[in-house]
Amino acid sequence: MTTGTPAPFTAADYKARMDRAARSAADAGLAGVLVAPGPDLVWLTGYHVPADTERLTVLVLAAGREPTLVVPTLEAPDAAAAPGADAMTLRDWTDGTDPYGVTAPLLETTGRFGVSDNAWAMHLLGLQRTLPDSSYVSLTEALPMLRAVKDAAELERLAAAGAAADATYEEIRRVPFAGRRENEIARELAHLLRQFGHSQVDFTVVGSGPNGANPHHEASDRIIEEGDMVVLDFGGLRHGYGSDTTRTVHVGEPTAEEQRVHDVVREAQTAACEAVRPGIACQDVDRVARKVITDAGYGQYFIHRTGHGIGVTTHEPPYMIEGEEQPLVPGMCFSVEPGIYLPGRFGVRVEDIVTVTEDGGRRLNATARDMAIVG
Repeated sequence: MTTGTPAPFTAADYKARMDRAARSAADAGLAGVLVAPGPDLVWLTGYHVPADTERLTVLVLAAGREPTLVVPTLEAPDAAAAPGADAMTLRDWTDGTDPYGVTAPLLETTGRFGVSDNAWAMHLLGLQRTLPDSSYVSLTEALPMLRAVKDAAELERLAAAGAAADATYEEIRRVPFAGRRENEIARELAHLLRQFGHSQVDFTVVGSGPNGANPHHEASDRIIEEGDMVVLDFGGLRHGYGSDTTRTVHVGEPTAEEQRVHDVVREAQTAACEAVRPGIACQDVDRVARKVITDAGYGQYFIHRTGHGIGVTTHEPPYMIEGEEQPLVPGMCFSVEPGIYLPGRFGVRVEDIVTVTEDGGRRLNATARDMAIVG
């Protein structure tokens, strides 16, 4: 497992990201980008602020202009201590004054701006009232690839997160399953992720027996029984970057049908991972996995996309789904996670994080993909 603490990102790193975002916005025909608290702001500036704060905080980026972070006065000291603070100007506003009046002079009065998907509606409406001729589009729609291509330092963090998730799986497969509740196993997964260096646990799915046929089942008080298939899907953040892996285990020996379904999913996942290379469209990864499952007669039971991007969040663009024609480029990272879900019976999913290399793809998870037998 990758160990140690990576070197922190520098003000120069954050400046390069802000410059790239401003250039990308201009190339997309936008007057600029408005970044609210959340993952985009963390990635661009290193500034963590609660996304549920009701006071306006917004980073304004536009080509040819100094990046400016508008913040409440009482939070200005924290903003000034952010890792990317030296690469931007701070402009604060005090309670009782109009924050939109402070922000408006930074914007073109008739411009079209990209805005973070998680921006508060009241803040967006406040800007629209102040600048009635301005217009806005979500960043996911306007700049879907903004965070999609990772640099070497980001890839190092993602590899470390993947290694920690792998270590978690190797430990959890050794514990007793039969006679225990799903939420007990989920708590052990969360504990192990933290033990192996995660600062944040985002999900610990434990879907046993019929619960495994629900892809978004998390964990319940159902008692795991001998003969159950169990879907284990877990991940979170380590050094600010995500992990996400799924393995499907079986309590005792599987039936021939259970083994066949698992084999089909594993073959689909292998084929999709081997298809990854620069230049193919995201949808082609989905098509490869889906064809294997459809040809085996289970196409109607593969009910979700094949994958999603990962970085400072565990779900982000790009998405491996029909209709997504974005070509793969080196540095993209995403999950490959086909599954088969037989309602009322069981489900199977196998998932790795894959990064696009110059001549193919590289998995960031290395644990065995065969169905493990647990006790």
